Amino acid sequence: MTVRLTWVQPEDLITHELRQAAEDGRDATAVRTRWQSAGGPPSPPRAGASLAPAPPHLRALAERLLDALSQLPVPTAASEPTDLPAIESACPAWPAPGTRAPAPPTAAVKVLVGVARPDPAAPVHSPPGGDGSGRSPQGAGHRAPEHTAALPARTAPEATLRRGSDHEALANGGRARTPEATTAPLLNRLHASWLGRAAGCLLGKPVEKLSLPAIRELATATGNWPLRTWFTARGVPPALLARHPWNRRSAPTSLAENINGMPEDDDLNYPLLNLLLLQRHTKSFTTSQLATLWLDELPAGRTFTAERIAYRNLLQGLTPPATATHHNPFREWIGALIRADVHGWTHPGDPAAAAGQAHRDATLTHTANGVYGAMFIAATIAEAAAGAGDVHHCLRTGLTVVPPDSRLARAVRHGIETAARASGDSFDTVVDELHAAYGHHHWVHVIPNAALISAALTHADGDFTASICRAVSGGWDTDSNGATTGSIAGLVAGSPQAIPTRWTAPLHNRLATSVAGLDGIGFDTLAHLTLTEALRP
Repeated sequence: MTVRLTWVQPEDLITHELRQAAEDGRDATAVRTRWQSAGGPPSPPRAGASLAPAPPHLRALAERLLDALSQLPVPTAASEPTDLPAIESACPAWPAPGTRAPAPPTAAVKVLVGVARPDPAAPVHSPPGGDGSGRSPQGAGHRAPEHTAALPARTAPEATLRRGSDHEALANGGRARTPEATTAPLLNRLHASWLGRAAGCLLGKPVEKLSLPAIRELATATGNWPLRTWFTARGVPPALLARHPWNRRSAPTSLAENINGMPEDDDLNYPLLNLLLLQRHTKSFTTSQLATLWLDELPAGRTFTAERIAYRNLLQGLTPPATATHHNPFREWIGALIRADVHGWTHPGDPAAAAGQAHRDATLTHTANGVYGAMFIAATIAEAAAGAGDVHHCLRTGLTVVPPDSRLARAVRHGIETAARASGDSFDTVVDELHAAYGHHHWVHVIPNAALISAALTHADGDFTASICRAVSGGWDTDSNGATTGSIAGLVAGSPQAIPTRWTAPLHNRLATSVAGLDGIGFDTLAHLTLTEALRP
């Protein structure tokens, strides 16, 4: 049996690079002609690897052509820089640094965290062991035990503050509050955001890689369209499932009848890794330190697309930023965006600092629009984490760290404007317009997915359920879009109690992961750990 490793074989990379060349305006006609004249396939594989290995001469040609493509001039380079100072210079509304004020006197903050409130709308399906009531297994009124973030002591931290935040009275000389009262609102937002990220990811997992028509048909077959709750196989005609099978890896853990805690997913692994990064190296980490952390803690088999290429490049002895550029046609895909949450969570009210931190992370694996996606989400989350405005304000803030003439900025604006025009109408019309505009991209590319995330949040107008359901119902990278949208919507909701329990109860406050030492960790504990890093300078 021949091993076909996804996302790294030269004969697969070359066709993806040819597509990327078309997107950024490089003239790759000669390279394409050489490849196809030699018998190379005209289109890239949709899910990672072609079915059969290429003969040796074709693989060697692919390597040479990848080098040739890297030498072609990029017409969009001036309007889409990757260097951070150049990005800042291209952003006329780059945000000012956030206001800082003294934090509570201890980095280990102890706050009681309550469970989510009962859902007024009964869930359509309940996981095994649930009673269908939407209540937490512990029963109404249960409160989680106290947790104290236990990390090595450091110098007294500073809290990142912002005018209009929950800390405004303290920052402006108002009556001092206890450390618990000062940090509790941020802790609650972080807890809700972790839960939202998990719930949105889990909602999208069964239909990842499926086409938009398939998603609509499967949900409609069970009376779940417009999408409003978990996907289920119960009631789906066998013939329909035969045409559109669920995601093979996810169906056993992410359909309504199978959910029992949050299963492992790269959309949750990366926030865990970034928490470890900040614990070990503080907010002053370097891209090289992130690379070392990955080699130490991230199994190679848990990486995909640009992250897998960068991992391979590290093993071949390359260092950043070459890890992001060498034979990496996925450098403008969604991977850096899904790693951005922690950078926003730990800079509440300081979108500029969040974007800068996300840039150091993203440039390990991505360039240009791939980096902008991470910066946009980090800045949006930083603003939402401060409790500083509605979701529309937060999205506008996110756009201030993206070069306005870039393809990413134009796509996000398109998503927001399309959704705003359709306010009150079916979200399907918004999705159809976005697919018409961006459907030529691969389903994991950052541009269509960022447009969809922005449109879903705009159309939902802050409602948690509507946000994650709109994001997932729009197709493309469903679990990643659900995760990022859920993270932002959770911050806007403000607390775990504000998220309907049909989304939180099946998680059982338990996250599975292959990141060593963190398997089974609770979302309440993760909120405390994140708060600790947010309060450190």
